[in-house]
Amino acid sequence: MTSTFPCAPRRRPSAAAAALRRLALTFTLALAGLLPSAALTAAPAGAAAATTSAPAPAAPAPVAHAPVSPNALGSVVRLPDGRLLAPDIARIVTRGELGVAMLNVDTPPFFSFDDQGRWSGLEVNLAQSIADELGVKLRVNRDAATFNAVVDLIARGEADIAISKLSRTLGRTQTIAFSAPYLTLNHALILNRVKFAQLARGRPLPEVVRSFDGSIGVIAKSSFAYYARRNFPKAKIEEFPTWNDVLAAVFDGSVTAAYRDEFEVKRVLKADPTVALALRTVMLKDLEDTLGVGVSVADPNLLAFVNEFLAQRTEKLDITRVLQALDK
Repeated sequence: MTSTFPCAPRRRPSAAAAALRRLALTFTLALAGLLPSAALTAAPAGAAAATTSAPAPAAPAPVAHAPVSPNALGSVVRLPDGRLLAPDIARIVTRGELGVAMLNVDTPPFFSFDDQGRWSGLEVNLAQSIADELGVKLRVNRDAATFNAVVDLIARGEADIAISKLSRTLGRTQTIAFSAPYLTLNHALILNRVKFAQLARGRPLPEVVRSFDGSIGVIAKSSFAYYARRNFPKAKIEEFPTWNDVLAAVFDGSVTAAYRDEFEVKRVLKADPTVALALRTVMLKDLEDTLGVGVSVADPNLLAFVNEFLAQRTEKLDITRVLQALDK
């Protein structure tokens, strides 16, 4: 048996009460993150009674997506043999050769071209080893007449890497990237004994070198032209086309000193010990010249490959090994 009870008649809510309910709903949605905080702005006094519908919700703000890695976008290249390679590595492997920029002036024992048409040298061996690791042939580009021109070949994409007794300088790293050093050499000076004695006027050698205000010869547009201006700001820097021109100038007293790395300076004495009668050498142990492989800034994976190759290479170079290579 069902019992029924009389119900009180339902009252229709007033307009003010309806507005308050809408405001409460809006507040609840905003706390849940479903409405922007701007929706909580209070209406002017008296507007609640005139409002008969809830305001339309504002459009949600765009969602910022986290960056997606290039590999996830499919930038890795699949070769016909099924290998997946980074684009800069795939370019070399697909072409079948590694382009290496080298100065067009033979610089034994680093790189030279003999009468038989054969390449030889420590850096030629390094370049060939990198090419072998990639499974490609070695192609040498010798269009550069200066060390800075070697850098330009990489920047223009006319070679893949540069291995050319190339010093890592701040100026060059604004154009290309460099690997970790594969050889570190100290800076050195060759001094004309007579000219230096006139400059020193009895002062100790370290004092004169630290505040050197004589003339210094360097190869034009080389790393040591840059180093000379930075390390000897009081000196008069004179640039010459070649190292032989620099040596001739210090021999005849046109300049007081010649400035280059310790290998080139020691090689002069090794070739002819009698020059020590007219010249003296100074090794600057607190200044280093680091040689690295140049790579385009557009080839980050190639740079990583070269760095890892150098790290795993068992044949490390130092000044002793380089000087020994002169006798071979």
